Amino acid sequence: MEKDPPNPLIKRKLMTTTFSAKPAEVVHEWFVIDATDKVLGRVASEVALRLRGKHKAIYTPHVDTGDFIVIINAAKLKVTGTKSLDKVYYRHSGYPGGITATNFRDLQAKHPGRALEKAVKGMLPKGPLGYAMIKKLKVYGGAEHPHTAQQPKALEI
Repeated sequence: MEKDPPNPLIKRKLMTTTFSAKPAEVVHEWFVIDATDKVLGRVASEVALRLRGKHKAIYTPHVDTGDFIVIINAAKLKVTGTKSLDKVYYRHSGYPGGITATNFRDLQAKHPGRALEKAVKGMLPKGPLGYAMIKKLKVYGGAEHPHTAQQPKALEI
């Protein structure tokens, strides 16, 4: 029995390997974002993308490949339309009837940056990896931050 000659139209398949980042090999950079007059959702989506590490070529879903993000001037964040009065944030004390509601304007006045933290946290995965990612987000209401020793690079959104 004679073997058929190979078909020249069929290319030989080469085995490809999938790259998987190792936690020890990942380099976490520091970035600073000035949120003055920026829209809440646009800042939050870019921050969530960078906290996950999806902007890097070495992105691996089960490894924390993201960077540290420092956000300054979070008190000057904006929302479009009438969301400053209409957008409602809820929290619960754990007691019966202990639900409390507040709008964006009041939340920003009392806790600048909390609305941004909640928006970013909702965009990250739920579970141990997501909790580790949210710890790399540092939000400050004013222009000063204590992370100058890390020499964060300015990031424009």
